[in-house]
Amino acid sequence: MSVPLLKIGAVLSTMAMVTNWMSQTLPSLVGLNGTVSRAGASEKITLFQSPEEGWQLYTSAQAPDGKCICTAVIPAQSTCSRDGRSRELRQLMEKVQNVSQSMEVLELRTYRDLQYVRGMETLMRSLDARLRAADGSLSAKSFQELKDRMTELLPLSSVLEQYKTDTRTIVRLREEVRNLSGSLAAIQEEMGAYGYEDLQQRVMALEARLHACAQKLGCGKLTGVSNPITVRAMGSRFGSWMTDTMAPSADSRVWYMDGYYKGRRVLEFRTLGDFIKGQNFIQHLLPQPWAGTGHVVYNGSLFYNKYQSNVVVKYHFRSRSVLVQRSLPGAGYNNTFPYSWGGFSDMDFMVDESGLWAVYTTNQNAGNIVVSRLDPHTLEVMRSWDTGYPKRSAGEAFMICGVLYVTNSHLAGAKVYFAYFTNTSSYEYTDVPFHNQYSHISMLDYNPRERALYTWNNGHQVLYNVTLFHVISTSGDP
Repeated sequence: MSVPLLKIGAVLSTMAMVTNWMSQTLPSLVGLNGTVSRAGASEKITLFQSPEEGWQLYTSAQAPDGKCICTAVIPAQSTCSRDGRSRELRQLMEKVQNVSQSMEVLELRTYRDLQYVRGMETLMRSLDARLRAADGSLSAKSFQELKDRMTELLPLSSVLEQYKTDTRTIVRLREEVRNLSGSLAAIQEEMGAYGYEDLQQRVMALEARLHACAQKLGCGKLTGVSNPITVRAMGSRFGSWMTDTMAPSADSRVWYMDGYYKGRRVLEFRTLGDFIKGQNFIQHLLPQPWAGTGHVVYNGSLFYNKYQSNVVVKYHFRSRSVLVQRSLPGAGYNNTFPYSWGGFSDMDFMVDESGLWAVYTTNQNAGNIVVSRLDPHTLEVMRSWDTGYPKRSAGEAFMICGVLYVTNSHLAGAKVYFAYFTNTSSYEYTDVPFHNQYSHISMLDYNPRERALYTWNNGHQVLYNVTLFHVISTSGDP
């Protein structure tokens, strides 16, 4: 009887370990960093509690009246490829599948062991009945030995009953795993009808359609400027700050240049969040000082006006070197033709959807604003336009879609007052409200990547969103 006892002991030990493991593991598996709430007989599993992990809204379609309205709700591409929730859900599904497979193997082994235990139980009962019915046919010594052995086996009866109870527990646990698998499948269906790989492909296809729609839309006319969004209050009264208009969306570096003349120090912050907190930045020391605040970062390089000259400098951040510099023919400098606020703002560099621009004035143009397209590699002037608007009467200016927009003041009460269209060499007077919150703007630039205006307003770094209007005819021709 010693061998059967060892086998039963091993089976019971395995059962105990499995039961303990399941009791500790299942609650954590079900949790999935979420909550479970019950109302009556229904059960609701909430997985996503962070509002920052929501879905993003894009637009892409054409209404019957020709306006580009386009609405489509899709998750961000990075969410599909790197989202921790989806990875956690997949890992959980794999764990449950592994548990389910282990339960099937364990159930098979338990069934075989249970058959063996039941056979032993029947044998014990038969032996006990035979002992009770035994008479003088057994010697006293043999009878006493069998009786002692039966006394040793009697405690095994309660152990066998416990084993049968544990077997029933295994069956219940198997049902719980099956129910959990069904719940997870429902959760996955609620998250999306498609697998994440399929969903990612669909997102990429939608993004391609969105880009196609953006190209079809082209550029729009400025019809509104939002209320100001103050990002940070840092530095002196005058300065400039910007992001790279040509950088990919994952690159959110911010460049910061305090002051309007003789400055050489440029701070490069890793992200906008780091800029707000004033951390994680490196310093670039320009080989030549700047003048004004009309600098711009374009495709990894800084374009600025060299102090006390009409020279344009292209400084490459990665190599920390000047790639090219060139004089802008006839351009005024050293406060000859600045904006209304002064500050050596004779030359202003801008980037819009079509490329690099320079805004300045010459004696030949009698102090009126000149707009020139520049080759970003050679800094040569590709074409110029005389807008007819006196630069000293302008508070600031910015380019959107080849159109120069000019504010009538740098002080409180300013508005976008004048627009010059380079595609038609024509102009018009506008009346777009512009809330000058801190009453002294010394830098104003449009970022086509973000469709936002960057401003330096009396020591505050401020953003404005813009509204552009464009109607597409139903035939598809702009």
